[in-house]
Amino acid sequence: MAEDLDPLACAAALLHRPAALVVLAGAPGSGRTTLLRRITAAVPGPAHTGGGLAMLSTTPALALSRAVRARLPAHDVHLLAEAVHSRVRGGLLVLDDLQYADPATLAALPLLATHCRVLVALRTPHRLPAAVTDALRAAGAAWLSVPPLDPDAALDLARRTATGLTEPALAAVLARAGGNPLAITALARQAAAGRAAAGADIDQVAYAIATALADLPRPARTALAALGLLGRPAPAALLGPGAADLHAAGLVTAGPAGTLLPVSTYVAETAAGLLDAAGRVELHTRLAELTPPAEAARHLAAAGDLAGAHRLALSAADRATGGDRAALLLFACDLDTPIDPRVRLAAADAALAAGRPAAAAKVLTTPGPLGIEADVLRGEALLQAGAPAAARTAVAGVPDASPTPVLAGRDRVLLLAELAADPAAARELAGKIAYRYPHPPPGVAAALAAVQAANHTPGWDTALAAAATPGGDPLITRWSAWLLVEHLVAAGRLVEAATAARRAAEDCATDLAYGWQTRFAAVADWAAALHGSSAAPHDPAARHDPGAPHDPGGRVDSSGPAQPGAAAGAAPGAVERPDRVPEEVGFDPDLVLKRSGNLADRAVPDEARGYATAATALIEADTGLLGAARARLDAGPDHPAVGWVTQETAWLDGQPDRATKQSPARTPGLLAGLHAITARWAAHDLGVRGAPPIPSGLPAPARRTLTAWATGTGFTAAADGWRPVALREQVRCLLAAGLTDADPQRAVAALLDAERLADNAGLTVLAGRARRGLRRHHVHRDTRSPRSGDQLTRRETDVLRLVAAGEPTRRIAGQLGISAETVDTHIRAGMRKLGARTRTEAAALAFATFPNSPETPKDGR
Repeated sequence: MAEDLDPLACAAALLHRPAALVVLAGAPGSGRTTLLRRITAAVPGPAHTGGGLAMLSTTPALALSRAVRARLPAHDVHLLAEAVHSRVRGGLLVLDDLQYADPATLAALPLLATHCRVLVALRTPHRLPAAVTDALRAAGAAWLSVPPLDPDAALDLARRTATGLTEPALAAVLARAGGNPLAITALARQAAAGRAAAGADIDQVAYAIATALADLPRPARTALAALGLLGRPAPAALLGPGAADLHAAGLVTAGPAGTLLPVSTYVAETAAGLLDAAGRVELHTRLAELTPPAEAARHLAAAGDLAGAHRLALSAADRATGGDRAALLLFACDLDTPIDPRVRLAAADAALAAGRPAAAAKVLTTPGPLGIEADVLRGEALLQAGAPAAARTAVAGVPDASPTPVLAGRDRVLLLAELAADPAAARELAGKIAYRYPHPPPGVAAALAAVQAANHTPGWDTALAAAATPGGDPLITRWSAWLLVEHLVAAGRLVEAATAARRAAEDCATDLAYGWQTRFAAVADWAAALHGSSAAPHDPAARHDPGAPHDPGGRVDSSGPAQPGAAAGAAPGAVERPDRVPEEVGFDPDLVLKRSGNLADRAVPDEARGYATAATALIEADTGLLGAARARLDAGPDHPAVGWVTQETAWLDGQPDRATKQSPARTPGLLAGLHAITARWAAHDLGVRGAPPIPSGLPAPARRTLTAWATGTGFTAAADGWRPVALREQVRCLLAAGLTDADPQRAVAALLDAERLADNAGLTVLAGRARRGLRRHHVHRDTRSPRSGDQLTRRETDVLRLVAAGEPTRRIAGQLGISAETVDTHIRAGMRKLGARTRTEAAALAFATFPNSPETPKDGR
């Protein structure tokens, strides 16, 4: 950026973009904070302001927590960025004093810069690692230097600071200050008091600040130093009698809830830096007596009283819960003082409950042994951190004669490590462990349920649901809930999966377990997108009839008969089998598209992003936004759900040659069936004959559909099997029936049903395929909805929506199942009604002009 450019104008222009990172760099007292405020005022949207603090520069995510006014998951940089982005959204994130920012904040900024507008101020020189500044620059940062005040502005500041100065005195002040606002202010005050300036070899800013502070009474200097050490606003009572003098000197201003905060944090920190070692220790000790225990522990540590800090941290941890308790216990264990092994055990246990397995394993890693209980806990931590082999090694020395709780923990780790390495061997080991524990404790019961689920043993769902019931060990319940949801999805029990996932997400949100929360939210939306539930509240034919026998299609097909669902009156935590989608599941495709799209665009773990990307892209592809779906999938992670939606999107887009690949080996259950079904459709479109082997372990509707493809009959019955499972697959089976049935009457009936269901659910592309099939039987479905004055018809709305998505006429015709001439007719009609000169203008005006048209969806889709 050129030096002669106005940083205010440059920064404001850059921050009008949806995502940008602007760094303001300048020397102490150069006016960074003032310029930061001016830029913030010039940028539209809400501002979230925070920043680093010298005293608390090691407190994780402090700078970002101050900005969004919330506790944040600092242990995982991706979750941290997601938590901040979810609060900032379209606003502006403003961070001052980046040189004091904690490592978690610095690591998250490049991720945030890809989705948010971020403005930060950095004092120079600074001590940020080169890797940090390189990452910021690589994120596309605009690095703007705060220029010195121009002569007119500098003169105005000096005159306002000291009104009685003569012109020669003002000129001397400006010559010495070099355009630095803080130096101008301090030197002007000195000149007004009749004192000479310092020698030219002394740093002007440091001299100006030190001299200004020397003019304060001792209680005021102590109060200002206290503000520098606290790193936060403080009440006047805590600062002592000097607070009034600070206010009179204009060095502090009123903060929230009657507190005082320094006008310049740099001045306050300089005041703290002027203390000698003994004075600093004395002030930290005094602050420890006046602050809450969690904060006081850190002051005692800074004062060198490590034993006192350790005791106070433990005391504070006794009154804390969740992530706060874990942070305090881990802080206590990091102090260079003897640590009781029981404290390490408590810290590891709290860290695991807070979703920090790596920290739990680290706190239990010591030169000397900690005992068999610590070995088991460390094994659990390593297991949850994704290192099953290391977990097995950690518990290898735990003897069979150990106390029952320790032995149960060891057996749980061994069983889960075996399950990760060899599921068949784990089944044999599970039998031995089950024999050892007639009434297994929760951890062992959850591990046994995991083995049951992996082997599709009858009753696995009830066992996992019981292990996932909230109220027990958070680690066990959340891990069990995740297994339950994934296995329910694989079994095609999508309503149950979404219900369980939503409830688990709510439980995780209460404890700020963002990693688990985003995973559960994403998989719930994936289940909703697959279920195609928009027909559930509107179309009786798409709902399960409570009086009819429940279709076993939700079960994984095995060698025996399908197992019944969880019965009424089952044990607490048993999986529910609702006949109708409950409202809290959120099975509205528009809401699903919004939620999953937001998640897919954020910095969340790959597991969550994979499901969110797949859900969003599937809805986009089904509604005709194939270009948007392809772009999203291309940027998505390597995930089984993304793999199938990519295959399906190619087929929907009329590219069957790109949709013929079979399921990857790691794709289980329902997804394996969907891969195979899409491949059969692609082969049909390409005219390829043959019946590939049907994968094993499929839900019954998928197996019946593939059997119908192999035999050429039975598609209508297969469609009935999909009715309570996945609406879009029901439509595809009806399409197949209409295209393959030799009886024209039955074929037309199936195609009409497919068209009706697809239209009701907004499955634009599938509805278009049904209409093309009907035209082969000379049934033309290009009828127009009744007009209401100059309102757009539903078909005109559909056409203009696809025009807005950038689709050409030929592709619109293919997706809607109408001719290219008809597409042009609808475009011309829309242009006439809207008074538009071009098709693009008509598309832009369509949803703004008739947002409440009875024939136009409320979201314009």
